[in-house]
Amino acid sequence: MATFISVPLKKSTEVDLVKPLSKFITVSYPAGEEQGEYIRAVEELNKLRKNALGRPLDKHESSLEILLRYYDQLCAVEPKFPFSENQLCVTFTWKDAFDKGSLFSGSVKLALASLGYEKTCVLFNAAALASQIASEQNLDNDEGLKAAAKFYQLASGAFGHIKDTVLSALNREPTMDISPETVGTLKLIMLAQAQEVFFLKATSDKMKDAVIAKLANQAADFYGEACKQCQYKDNLPKYFYFQEVLSVLAAKHTIMQANAELHQSVTSKQKKRFGEEIARLQRSAELVKTVASSYDEYVSVKDLSETINRALVAAKKDNDFIYHDRVPEVKDLEHIGKAVLVKATTITSPLSLKFTDLFEKMVPMVVQQSMSVYTQRKADTVNRLVGTMREATNLCNGVLASLNLPAALEDLSGDSIPQSIAEKARAIVQLGGLQSIEQLIKDLPEFLTRNREILDESLKMLDDEETTDSDLRTKFNQRWNRTPSGELYKPLRTEGANFRNILDKAVQADQVVGDRYTTHCDMIALLCKPENELNAAIPSANPTKTLQGNEVVNVLRSQLAQLDEVKKERDTLEGEIKAVTFDMSTSFLMALSQNGAINEEQLSLAQLDQLYGAYNQRVQTTIHMQETLLGQVQTSHQEFSSLKQSNTEANQRDEVLKKLASAHDSYVEISNNLREGTKFYNDLTEILLKFQNKCSDIVFARKTERDELLKDLQQSIAREPSAPSVNVPAYQSNPAAPAGGPTPAPRTVFQPQQPQAKPLPPARPPPPSITPQAAYTPPINAPPTGPPNSNQPPMGAPPQAQGPPYPNYQGYPGYFQMPGYNPYAYGQYTVPYMTYQQTPGQGGYPAAPPAGQPYPGYSPQPPQQQPYYPQQ
Repeated sequence: MATFISVPLKKSTEVDLVKPLSKFITVSYPAGEEQGEYIRAVEELNKLRKNALGRPLDKHESSLEILLRYYDQLCAVEPKFPFSENQLCVTFTWKDAFDKGSLFSGSVKLALASLGYEKTCVLFNAAALASQIASEQNLDNDEGLKAAAKFYQLASGAFGHIKDTVLSALNREPTMDISPETVGTLKLIMLAQAQEVFFLKATSDKMKDAVIAKLANQAADFYGEACKQCQYKDNLPKYFYFQEVLSVLAAKHTIMQANAELHQSVTSKQKKRFGEEIARLQRSAELVKTVASSYDEYVSVKDLSETINRALVAAKKDNDFIYHDRVPEVKDLEHIGKAVLVKATTITSPLSLKFTDLFEKMVPMVVQQSMSVYTQRKADTVNRLVGTMREATNLCNGVLASLNLPAALEDLSGDSIPQSIAEKARAIVQLGGLQSIEQLIKDLPEFLTRNREILDESLKMLDDEETTDSDLRTKFNQRWNRTPSGELYKPLRTEGANFRNILDKAVQADQVVGDRYTTHCDMIALLCKPENELNAAIPSANPTKTLQGNEVVNVLRSQLAQLDEVKKERDTLEGEIKAVTFDMSTSFLMALSQNGAINEEQLSLAQLDQLYGAYNQRVQTTIHMQETLLGQVQTSHQEFSSLKQSNTEANQRDEVLKKLASAHDSYVEISNNLREGTKFYNDLTEILLKFQNKCSDIVFARKTERDELLKDLQQSIAREPSAPSVNVPAYQSNPAAPAGGPTPAPRTVFQPQQPQAKPLPPARPPPPSITPQAAYTPPINAPPTGPPNSNQPPMGAPPQAQGPPYPNYQGYPGYFQMPGYNPYAYGQYTVPYMTYQQTPGQGGYPAAPPAGQPYPGYSPQPPQQQPYYPQQ
């Protein structure tokens, strides 16, 4: 009786995971031991896919374990790699499990750049293989029953999980085999079979008949629901698989009802309700009879029928001779209860018992993205603090340069180079002088041009592919059903526009630096000259030397020394701020595990405030101290200036010294800006190369997808009929199926596990024997020569050895089938050539002999045998 249903596997094309994933790892992670470990893990993942999908799988639990390991690895990999059409684009192609294709076109398939699609198809195969393993179990022993129940419940849970997640995983219409309607039906079928296995185990364990009846009744309910799903869903009957399954489900539904009535009759007998016992046995016998008459080719109910009939005969005999209990109507019987012992397995990763995460050390993408944002926030915080200190230092240097300090305090002699100016001149020479700064300025346009070219080439690839996609969409209209390139490339174009905006701002910054260099170029060149030339270029003055040792000079020097200490403290503080490090990934991972999500902004701001709050206070303290000291310096400088002898030469000398001091500060700032600009362009080049690789990868993936879609469209167009279908008359159509109950399938034996072999054609009959030298002899009652009667019936065809008879067509006027024609005669070398006979109503062949006369050189042979074909 036990005929169980299994599901065929989906087939997938080969996919190379090594190249795209390794490229992503190389770009995203620094070179080192960690990167090499991730690349080796990618190679293992690729091998795992080949083992799971690249070869036929045995109907064994070890094969299922391989599939589940690959599925678990996909679940672990999904949050760690940005699989999508516009990021890490890997296209997976799967064929419909139930569609076998045709001679002129392959089976239906779907290609998507979605890891969710891959997970769905792999889980479908795991469920299908579990159903096949369960159907192979030996149900005569306890171990086989337990294994079958386990695998059917696993298959049911997997199909149910696909039903709930397939639409969100694909974001487009799936193939029919993984559509919610199809997998929902398969879930019910697997659950019904698991319940039947529990019924068989309860029967084997000889449990109470009341319990067995409830188990059977629940199994009948499951089978009935599955049968309705197969029968009334518009998309399922298109598959021959479901046409075959429908009859099995209908038979199982009825058989389980019969079993429920049979075992409930035993309970009735135990309660001494002998009439109810007979009524239930009669109902059970009717149900089995229905199965035997309609579905005998799918299930065997011989043993069950014999059991029921024996019990029914015994019950009637006892009731007729002993009890004389009234037999109630079926409608008056109490309903049999139901007992559910099965439950679809919950699909939670890991499903495999031997699963180990190949990318255990790699953090999920949401953590990587949060780390990226946190890193940017940290860099902004550091740049803000460092920029504030540098701005304050530049302001201090500018004020002191405008006051010619400390050079004015050192230049009391009036005819030598101040010590501070001499030190600044030597510092500029050590930094490379004009040659160094001019080379940096010369290199910037080349770096800019290189970055622009990379960006333009990247965007051009997107433009070319988008144009091709638009042309094909215009050509095929609704058939071109993939995501438009314009929508897909929006994030990339936004990123490209951001890069272009960054380059435009960099050009403006380069211009500001160039203008500043032009302003101070002459004084910088003066500082680069030898000391004697620099001294000669500075105007001399003869101020009074009485200011040396003056209290005002001493106070001013003390204030300048305090400002120098403030600057040194800032340099130390800047180094400490840049050296701060903290691994934020731990906090993000903890938040992800506890809450299932990461509030990056809240966590990052709290951590940054904890790390840099004290440094921010120290920076503000140095700024306030500088403001106080600069106010004191300005007051002291006014007193110092009033004490100095005022003359034109002294003013000119002070003016030159101010410019020299300002030129030194400008040189240091310009040099730093140019080096930062060079580093910026070099770093941007690496980023733009990654952007170019991303554009190249997605364009290549779109091209592959485009070629695949074009191939499918060509096959689809080839399958379309070239003319509208012909309406068949009603009398030629098959009679309609009865309205009540499910429609039985074609009466062929249902074997879910193996296809039926095609029957061999019957042997061709031997050709008729022909006597050598036989020729055609006209029959006695031959028809007269002349045009045939229009009502003359067509010439009969010989009996056919096999297949349907060929139709007979009325010949056109003037046409006769050649009498005596023997298709087997040619090839026998002793058969003479037949005499040429002119067709009535048609002129003879030019230069042919008169009618009835043979060709020269050929003697006519008298006919000696009746023709094989009958004459009209």
